Parts: sequence; structure tokens; C-alpha cells
Amino acid sequence: QLQLVASGGGLVQPGGSLRLSCAASGSIVSINDMGWYRQAPGKQRELAAAITRGGTTNYADSVKGQFTISRDNAKNTVYLQMNRLKPGDTAVYYCNARVITQATTGVLYSNEYWGQGTQVTVSS
Repeated sequence: QLQLVASGGGLVQPGGSLRLSCAASGSIVSINDMGWYRQAPGKQRELAAAITRGGTTNYADSVKGQFTISRDNAKNTVYLQMNRLKPGDTAVYYCNARVITQATTGVLYSNEYWGQGTQVTVSS
């Protein structure tokens, strides 16, 4: 069964750093876009950063220069390096991936998958 498992969240003081990881496992042919979304209490889920298979990145204006997204295609893993964290970055962070799988018939499918979410709390 295909799944995305996120890790690396926690409690950090303002100005600190965290690195999130999200590993995809299962019957994967390839993974196209991967990304990190976040949802703060009382707010809608929003895109923080995304990366294509070729490494092209896209960031929300609120995290540009502060967060860095990267991926390891051989490990089917996406990372989010978060620096100079602020209380406003407190949220549950979800990883997302567009995954190509193959049925026993040989037909390829492209589906979107989500990780379970990892809590990031920035507080003194």
C-alpha cells in the first residue's frame, strides 16, 4: 500500500530551525511534483513550498528566503529545511506527492497522496 510518512516536527524556539522529511513507499513507478502544505489553527491549508521532479521550486511569499525544499528521487523523499522560525510558522505540516503507479494490467495511474501531518510549534 502506498503511503507518505512525514517526520521532523516538534517544538522550537523563535529563531530556531527544523528539518522535515517525508518518505514515500509502496509500488511507485515515479513521483512528479512533491510539496509541503501547512495548516495553522483556524486557517485553511496553504502551500508552503513545492518541487518538481527536475528540481524546480516554488515558494509561498511568506516563506521565501526562510524555507528550502529539496528532494532525493532515489529515496522518494522530500525535505523542508525551515530556518529563522517565527511563531507565525506554527502549524501542522503536510507533505504531498503526485505519484505514478502501475496496475497489473500495465495501465499507469497518477494520483495525489498526502502524508499524515507533523506538528511544528514555534514558541518560547
